[in-house]
Amino acid sequence: MLNGILIGGLTATISGVIGFFISRKITNANFDIYIEKAKAQASAIENEAQQLLNKANIKSHEIELEATRKFESVKQRAKADLHQREDDIIRKEQVFKRYKQDEEKRIHDDIVTLKAKKVDLQRSEKSLNSLKKRYEQKIDEALHTLEHSAGMTEDEAKTLLLEKIEEKSRADIAHIVRRYENKAKEEAKEKANFILAQATSRFAGEFASEKLTSHIYLSDDELKGRIIGKEGRNIKTLETLLGVDIIIDDTPNAILVSSFNLYRRAIATKTIELLIEDGRIQPARIEDIYAKVCYEFEAGIVSEGEEIVANMNIGVVHPELIKLIGKLRYRASYGQNSLAHTLEVAHLAGIMTAEMGGDIKLAKRAGLLHDIGKALTHDKDGNHIDLGADICNMYDENSVVINSIYAHHGHEEIKSIECGAVCAADALSAARPGARREVLESFLKRITEIEEIASQHSGVKQAYAINAGREVRVIINASLINDDESILISREIAREIEEKVQYPGEIKVNVIRESRAIEYAK
Repeated sequence: MLNGILIGGLTATISGVIGFFISRKITNANFDIYIEKAKAQASAIENEAQQLLNKANIKSHEIELEATRKFESVKQRAKADLHQREDDIIRKEQVFKRYKQDEEKRIHDDIVTLKAKKVDLQRSEKSLNSLKKRYEQKIDEALHTLEHSAGMTEDEAKTLLLEKIEEKSRADIAHIVRRYENKAKEEAKEKANFILAQATSRFAGEFASEKLTSHIYLSDDELKGRIIGKEGRNIKTLETLLGVDIIIDDTPNAILVSSFNLYRRAIATKTIELLIEDGRIQPARIEDIYAKVCYEFEAGIVSEGEEIVANMNIGVVHPELIKLIGKLRYRASYGQNSLAHTLEVAHLAGIMTAEMGGDIKLAKRAGLLHDIGKALTHDKDGNHIDLGADICNMYDENSVVINSIYAHHGHEEIKSIECGAVCAADALSAARPGARREVLESFLKRITEIEEIASQHSGVKQAYAINAGREVRVIINASLINDDESILISREIAREIEEKVQYPGEIKVNVIRESRAIEYAK
């Protein structure tokens, strides 16, 4: 019995030990399988990570190349711009040197001429004194002779002699008066031309024509869809809020912003550019960006107006007028930017006033404010003359400024040197070739009317309107019209143009009479 129990226990123990080793073997085998699986998964993850890293490196390299390309492009443009500026500076220095040399030569010639005239004047004065003494002697002799021959007193003889001399000298006096009158007119015209030449030569203004549209370039055509938005929601919000027309067509990578109001168009262009840069194009974001851009533009207008007033050195100007001066940047007339025109008029008026001995600072002030009403015409009813005069009266501007606002369009007579300079400068700035862009139809109609008026006169062979309609050249038949009649024809054509045609400035009527004699030697 005991042996059976021992044998059973021993058998169970041996079975347990054998089972333990078998279980451990099986467990080790499972661990090896798990380890192999883990290694396989780790290897796959490592390969995937390596692929992602390679892609990231390639993308980074592409971005680096694109950034390098853009940097080189910007660098080349900056270099080109720098070279252009350097060339402009060198050219301006050369022009200034030539102008300085010409002025120095002219001053030297004037000094030499003045010295010669001074010597001639001294000689003339001596001769005049000598002639005066001889004249007095002759008068005394004549009076003495008349006294003895006619039995008259000295006073009666003197009166009779003076009457005879006056009667005899009337024609000479008329000739002298006419000669000096013509000389005065020629000198006045020469002086006026000199003042205008000085003003235009000393001020070299630039001109850039304003357009009614702005292009916004897109990096991707997909942005057009985002700008339009779902069911056109975004573009409707943009057009309603910005007050412009947004044109999206088949033009690649570009949209068009159109408006006659330069200020609204500039705000709209900046708003859309910021929205594209931000990427969140939706109605709420559009309103936020628009409010931010409006605030920045208002601050920029005031800052630009203050800078202009400070540079012009015209004294204290009311803040509201300063704001309107800055706003002229976004106003155009016949394609000419109003602020550029205003600054040009102010500088030219100052130069001309200096030549004429007027108040330079007041002339510049009047020139700067003469078109201030144009900054209000988009917001208020009325023409820019009345609006400008009202706003300047409101802020107690000088009477010369008010007179310049009215007079530069002929609503008042010119009352001062400064106002005359402003009116002349305004005509120069607006009338120079290329300054303004007129409507093609009205321009062609005016040219046609001028040529038809000239061609209808008898004896006219051909008539051409040239110099942008500011001159009409008339060719007449020399066998039918003589020189005196050609003068009459020019006057008749000029008078008829004044009555029938509306035009800015003046039109020169140039009548040409030419006769030719041709023969052949055989």
